Amino acid sequence: MTQPPHSTRTLADWLLWMEQCHPSEIELGLSRVSQVAERLAVDLSASRVVTIAGTNGKGSTVRYLQTIYQLAGYRVGCYTSPHFLHYNERIELKGQPVSDAQLCAAFASINQARGDIALTYFEFGTLAALLIFSQEKPDLVLLEVGLGGRLDAVNIVDPDVAVVTTIALDHQDWLGDTREAIGFEKAGIFRSGKPAVCGDPDLPNSVVATAHKLNAPLYRTGYEYGWTDTSDYCQFNGQDVGGRSWVLSDIPRPMLPEANAATALQVTALLDLPLSNTVRRQGIAEARLTGRMQKLEYRGINFWLDVAHNPEAAELLAQRLSDKGGTAVIVLAMLKDKDRAAVVAALAPQVQTWHLADLQVPRGGTAAELAALLPSTAEVNLHGSVTDAIGELLQGEILPQNVIIAGSFYTVAEALSVLDRE
Repeated sequence: MTQPPHSTRTLADWLLWMEQCHPSEIELGLSRVSQVAERLAVDLSASRVVTIAGTNGKGSTVRYLQTIYQLAGYRVGCYTSPHFLHYNERIELKGQPVSDAQLCAAFASINQARGDIALTYFEFGTLAALLIFSQEKPDLVLLEVGLGGRLDAVNIVDPDVAVVTTIALDHQDWLGDTREAIGFEKAGIFRSGKPAVCGDPDLPNSVVATAHKLNAPLYRTGYEYGWTDTSDYCQFNGQDVGGRSWVLSDIPRPMLPEANAATALQVTALLDLPLSNTVRRQGIAEARLTGRMQKLEYRGINFWLDVAHNPEAAELLAQRLSDKGGTAVIVLAMLKDKDRAAVVAALAPQVQTWHLADLQVPRGGTAAELAALLPSTAEVNLHGSVTDAIGELLQGEILPQNVIIAGSFYTVAEALSVLDRE
């Protein structure tokens, strides 16, 4: 193992060193992180904590909550992953990424405290977030689970409210190959006597059983809370901690998924941080998130960026495209260990022209592999990279009105770097 950076080294130096610190990218378990957190005296007791797990919808649920509480004047800390362009995006305070100096100082403290305990890249980042939040003491801390829940590093913290957004087959090598097994892992963030909010309409029995075993009050979409919508407006409903019903109506349809707005609003009814309904309405309307139906206009083209890296997310994207009417041009690049066939099948009815690209990262799949999943009659273009695909679209004689860019966080990150440079 290389030596850790000196105090004068940059954030890039620390990140490169952290990548080399552990022989595997993922090693689930709480003992290592717990020991180091104890040595660092991490203490979040001054903050309310919400932990968010789920296959899809974690990021938008975090963003709804962050937007609502910041509009109300609360200091909010957010820990999410992965990042798109800058590592600092993973840790936000008061709506801004933390500085390089804060991260470097946190990594130096973690490295000193860990002794001979080996930490993964993700564990270093999680401990940095927890240490910074411990020092800054925001009113509300939002922790997004990286993988699963029960054995994820963020689960060393006891949340005031635990959230499971959706449960679908993903990361089966780590979490199991059934929804029941995956649900058990995600429900591992529940705590005894603390509210658990679940946004999956078809909740596995393992999740319900875990809540009952812990005597954790369970709030389920379609039962204790929910939402309805017309073409333009939504109505949300739920229950507070005393079992009293609440309704929030005539809210303009949000940019992020309505189901996650409902989950976030249910969480607000359970936290003892007072809010007005005016702030709730404004927060739902204003919430935006990088890489989730994110619209960028350039040279007359509406670029819509959406990670959509698994079948459930692809189905949601396809529904959004259907709602807008017509078919779209799409740039698609995916990791080879994702269910590419199901993603392509979900998107196909809404796609007019495919621009398939190689994803030039570890585990990256190729354009040719994606093309093999499409019928021979499909209009397909192959590219060596996402950058090449966007470049060809921008150089065309007739520019498309709308272009979807999807398939992976890496796909969206590369697109963001190209469009920002352009």
